[in-house]
Amino acid sequence: MSDSETPIKMVMAYIRPDKLGDVKQALAGAGAPSLTVTNVSGRGSQPAKKGQWRGEEYTVDLHQKVKIECVVADIPAEDVVEAIQDGAQTGEPGDGKIFVLPVESASQIRTGATGPDAV
Repeated sequence: MSDSETPIKMVMAYIRPDKLGDVKQALAGAGAPSLTVTNVSGRGSQPAKKGQWRGEEYTVDLHQKVKIECVVADIPAEDVVEAIQDGAQTGEPGDGKIFVLPVESASQIRTGATGPDAV
């Protein structure tokens, strides 16, 4: 496969905020140290939490998560998925999800490099 045919993939994961350090370390160990991190909230299969504030009961059904985006061309996306899984897993509901998407094109702003060279 030539450089122009190297597939570019985006691995996107939603994880527990307290597992970010473990995931960063696992990604560095897998040879994928570049990532983008965003604080997000959402809901999935993790149960809602009930609480009280000033005597009123409320439900928290949007949980705080960290979204990780990692675009790779030089290492297999499967290695990145495995690293995130290893770093993020607690075995409890709410550990998160991982998605792998194809990247149609990439361009580096500073150099003008395109395709896998931009990643």
